[in-house]
This record gives sequence, structure tokens and C-alpha cells, in this order.
Amino acid sequence: GNFGSVDGDSPAAMRYTEARLKKIAEEMLADIDKETVDFSLNFDDSLQEPTVLPTRIPQLLINGASGIAVGMATNMAPHNLSEVVDATIAYIDNREIDIDGLMQHIKAPDFPTGGIIYGYEGVKDAFHTGRGKIVMRAKAEIEETKTGRQQIIVTEIPYQVNKADMIKKTADLVNDKKIEGISDIRDESDREGMRIVYELKRDAIPNVVLNNLYKYTQLQTSFSVNNVALVNGKPEMLNLKDLIKHFVDFRHEVVVRRTKYELRKSEERAHILEGLIIASDNIDEVIQLIRASKSPDEARQKLIDRFELTDIQSRAIVEMRLRQLTGLEQDKLRAEYEDIMKKIADLKDILANEARRMEIIKEELLEVKEKYGDERRSSIEYAGGDFKIEDMIPDEEVVVTISHLGYIKRTPLSEYKRQNRGGVGSKASATRDEDFLEQLFVATTHNYLLVFTEKGKCFWMRVFEIPEGSKGSKGRAIQNLINIESDDKVRAYIVVNNLTDEDYINNHYIVMCTKKGTIKKTTLEAYSRPRVNGINAITIREGDELLEAKLTSGNDEIMMALRSGRAIRFPEEKVRPMGRTAAGVRGVTLADENDEVVGMITVGEEEGDVLVVSEKGYGKRSSIDDYRITNRGGKGVKTINITDKTGALIAIKYVTDNDDLMIINKSGILIRISVADLRVMGRATQGVKLINLKGNDEIASVAKVQKSEDEEDENAEESSEETTENNTSENAEE
Repeated sequence: GNFGSVDGDSPAAMRYTEARLKKIAEEMLADIDKETVDFSLNFDDSLQEPTVLPTRIPQLLINGASGIAVGMATNMAPHNLSEVVDATIAYIDNREIDIDGLMQHIKAPDFPTGGIIYGYEGVKDAFHTGRGKIVMRAKAEIEETKTGRQQIIVTEIPYQVNKADMIKKTADLVNDKKIEGISDIRDESDREGMRIVYELKRDAIPNVVLNNLYKYTQLQTSFSVNNVALVNGKPEMLNLKDLIKHFVDFRHEVVVRRTKYELRKSEERAHILEGLIIASDNIDEVIQLIRASKSPDEARQKLIDRFELTDIQSRAIVEMRLRQLTGLEQDKLRAEYEDIMKKIADLKDILANEARRMEIIKEELLEVKEKYGDERRSSIEYAGGDFKIEDMIPDEEVVVTISHLGYIKRTPLSEYKRQNRGGVGSKASATRDEDFLEQLFVATTHNYLLVFTEKGKCFWMRVFEIPEGSKGSKGRAIQNLINIESDDKVRAYIVVNNLTDEDYINNHYIVMCTKKGTIKKTTLEAYSRPRVNGINAITIREGDELLEAKLTSGNDEIMMALRSGRAIRFPEEKVRPMGRTAAGVRGVTLADENDEVVGMITVGEEEGDVLVVSEKGYGKRSSIDDYRITNRGGKGVKTINITDKTGALIAIKYVTDNDDLMIINKSGILIRISVADLRVMGRATQGVKLINLKGNDEIASVAKVQKSEDEEDENAEESSEETTENNTSENAEE
């Protein structure tokens, strides 16, 4: 009959199909005639059927299972026979073996359609808990044709995927432009095997197309493991060790019942042989008794009375054939009796010795493995992990901006060109009249971003999750990306390469400061587990708010700058690590009630200078050594001479000649200048003008950007001309 196909052809009804069993099917029925399993009546009580088969193979693991009932379901993956046998033997040898030990033998499920198991977390979850999501990928190769065109060849697809449906849906996605770069799809599968060909366009990048196929089509699917099985009639969730244990217990029961059956049959045969031997030893008298009897019943009774035989023995003697009276046959009886007595002793030893029973189970498993074992079909990519979107996103530098009203975007760093000091700048964001840019920083798209709000909350996201926008676009409300409260706003951030490195996150710290001069230090590990609604990073006292957060090594120095133009420098070790919800300790004493902290920098092993900027566009670069090290909590020393011309202090940065400075005013104008253009000046001087501000405009935010080598001389002449033109036009207006 028709059994269906991988292309979705449905099989014929059961009444039209029959199948020739393979040799391995006999292993599932072995010893069924030896009372190894219970039987029950069938649907109409006309026949008896086994309640379960006495299988020698761990069928539930090897074949898998799928089913649904009221309130529960099961979905078990198939596994490799050889691996399962090895793991079962390992369990028999060591009942205390853990699941990781069993996984040394069973690497992962093994699907009949082959393919690739992509990532290992789901496999570990399934083996340890009985539930897990296993990602499966098609096996694909990129080949080049004679004409130089590239094509993707798929030879194996994930388990339970309908090939014809998959090809049709892929073609629809190509036609709808959701997958680009494919010019043709052909199914060249035949009886020799599967072969699906994706012809690529000349300008297509094969790996990008393949990743898109994995993302949008059934070339990548998942198998949700749910190992629910009936244990003594009760549904239970079973891990890998549970499944193997129950199989071994079942096989042990089968071996015991089989041995008892064989022992009973052997003892019954020995009993008959004992009677036959008695008869053969007294053959003349037996023949005379039988000949003198009028009926078989009379003959049996005479034999019982004369030789003290049982009814069973007497029946066997009466039914004995004449040829068994020969000397040769009598020798055979004695030989058979000796053999069967040895067998009885052996069977009794098996029943008395559990170790022997376990050896029998192992021997039978090894026989099954030798007869039917094969190599894995599904390969494993351990390094893959679960498929993630960053596989398709280039890891590039971007500028992330956040406005006063909470709009965020990322823009390629290459869009920002450096200008000379004193330039007017270029438009950095399309802000509304009442909005202006507050935060600007540089990161790579694959970085992790810890976002801190002024209320002391911390949120966790990836940079590529931030919407991309042009330099002049507004961006997207950050409330749409993280669950930040409407009256809260982002005040600080930390960019981290990796939040899964235990050694790194336990030996690095986040140092935070508030506007009222409080400082706090906590290990990075405390912030490595994200929550949808964020976590508390610091307890903020009434009237205060979080201002800055920095990543430190534990041995850095900290500088805090005040609006009044003063700054304090002290070792990080003066601040002890605290819990996530602690409020912190005093870092600096404010000059008066109108004073507040405007920024904090951390100084590590890297050589650099202190750069301060005032709200009227003045800035100054001075040596870090101009600031003496003190204890935390002091008033600090003067860092810039504050006047009406300079305005209050707005920012403090730690810079080198390799940095650029990006300054944004509240009207959204941005200028980028080189720190190398700023000479080192004394600590208490006024500084030089960094940006020309129009009217009552003020600086909103300052950020440093690392200079790239290929930008050293790029657009230098253009920038100079633009600056000259801007200055000329400004002078003309005046």
C-alpha cells in the first residue's frame, strides 16, 4: 500500500496497508510466548493480546513517540540505537551515574532524516528535565556552477518537515521580496537521495541568503521535547536517566518472568524424564503391566501403584513410542536428564543472583547493537547555540543618541565627519522645539547595553535592538523598547562586550553617582540577569537622582565634578562594594544647595588628561596630576574658572590625543573636534571656546569618540572650508 512520503502525500487507510516486518521487529516480540508480559482480552473478548511487548530494545528512546490526550501530551525524540545501548550498559554498571555521564554516550537525539542539531542548550534541557526545545537545521552546502554562479544545495531537511510545502512557501517568500538573492528553486530529489537546489543571483551573498533561509523557512525548525510517559499507569515527566532506569527495570522483570517460566518448564520436563528413566530401567515389567491392562487408565493406575509415579509420569510412559525402548534412546533420556538438571541449577542461580540477571540484560543489548547498530545521522553543531538575529547583523560601530524626551536611535559612526575647533557643526537630530539631545555614546551593534534611569532602575538590551536612523531623524521613544516609567528617563549607560563571562563580571564593578554627591559600587555580576521590567540599581533618596554609571576594574581612581567648577579625585577602593539596592555613601560635599554633580570619570592604567566643558561652550584640557588624591567626601579643588562668560560646568571627560570630542547643544546642533587640537592648560584657567552658540543656546551633552585611522586626513580640507564659511556667515550676521 501507499505509506505516504516526505512531500506530504498522505498514506492510504489502514485497511489498505500492510507491512513486512524487519528483522529488528523480532527483538520486540522475543520471548512473548514465555509469560514475560501480561495479556488482556481484546475489544470483543474473543482473543487475548499483550498489554505491552517484551522488547529487547529501548524502543521509546530509539523510536520516539508523539501523542495527545486530555490535559496532557507527549513528544519524544528518536535516538541512535548504538548510543542508547552504550548509555544503558553504563547505567547498569553504575547506578549512581548522573545525566552528564549518560550524555557522554548519548550525545543528542538522532533524527531519521539527518540534518543538523544546532546548539546544545535545548538538548541539555531535554536530557536533564524531560522538556527542551531542540533547534534542527537542514544540511546545506554552497557550490559554484561552471558558469560562476553560486547555488545552495540542501541534501537533508529537519525531522517531520514537508519538503513540497517548504519549497512552495520559500518560493512565495522570494516572490514577496522577503527573501532576496534567489533566482530559482529546483527539487532534484530521486531514489538516490534528497537534493534541493537554490540558484542564486550574481550579486547575492550566499551566506546571507542561507541565513535568511534558516530564519524565514523550515530549513530551520525546532523539536519541542516533552517526555511524558505512563509509569505503572500514571503519567510522569521523565529525564534521560529516568527513561533508561525504567527500561532496565522492565527488562529485569522480563528476564525474571522468562527465567521462572523456563525453570517451571524445565522442572516439568525433568519430572517426566525421571518417570521415563524408571520405566526404561524396568522395561519388561512395564510392558507386562500394560499388556495385562484392559484400558489405558487401568495401565496408568497400575504403573502409579507399582513404581510410585505421578499421573503425569504414568501418562508419559503409556504414550511412549516403542522406538524409545531401544538402548540408544535410553541413553538419550539419561543425557537429556543430566542436561536439564544443569539447566535447572543455572536458572535457579539466575533467580538468586541479580548481578547475573544484569549481565544477561547487557549481553542481549550488545547482541542487538551488533546486529542493528549504526552511525549517527544527525550531526551536532555545539558552538551554534540557539539561532540568534545577530548572526545576520554586522558588528559595526554606531553612534547611539537619546533625547531629553526619551527618543533613541543608532546611526553608523561613519556619518559623522570631524570638524575643526570653533565650527558651528551639523544637524544631529530632528528634535522638537521642547526636546534636545541629552545622551550620546559609541558602541558596536553586538554589544550589551545596561541602561540606567534617574530613578535608579537598570534595563538590559542589545545595541542592534535599537532602531537605526539617519543623523537627522528623531528616533524612537525608548518607552517602546524598554518598560521605563513615563516620568523616568535615561541618565547613564554601560556598554559591555559579554555578560556571560563569569570571571569578568565577578571582577568588574559598576560605580554610580547621584546629583547630590552620593557614590555607590556594585559588582557587574549583579546586573547580568535581565528582567522585562528592569531591576533596582540603586536606592535614590528624596530630591536626588542618578547621574552617572561607569564600569571599573576595582583598582581605578574616581573623579567627580561639580557645577560650581570644583572636582574631587579619590581611589575607587575607598568605596566598598554594596548590594544592588543599597543607597551608597557620600562621594563629594556640595558647595551650596544650588550646587550639584555634573559628571564623573574613572581613571585607570591608560594615560590621559581631564577635559572639562562649560555650558557656554568653553572647554579646557588639563593634566590629571593637577588634581591631588584625597579621601572621598571632601569639597575638591577648582577645575575651571567659572564666570558669566563661561557659564556653569556642564561635563567632565577623561581623554587622550586619540579621541575626538562630540558636543551637542540643546537646539540639536553637533560638532566633532579632535582632542589633539586642545593644548594642556592649567587647572584653574578659563579654557578656550569649543563651539559657537547662537542666542541663548547652551550645551546639552558632551561625548568622546575614539579617532579612526582612516579618518585622520579624510575631509580635512572640506571641514576647513565649511568651518571658514560658517564663521564668515556668522560674522556677517553680527
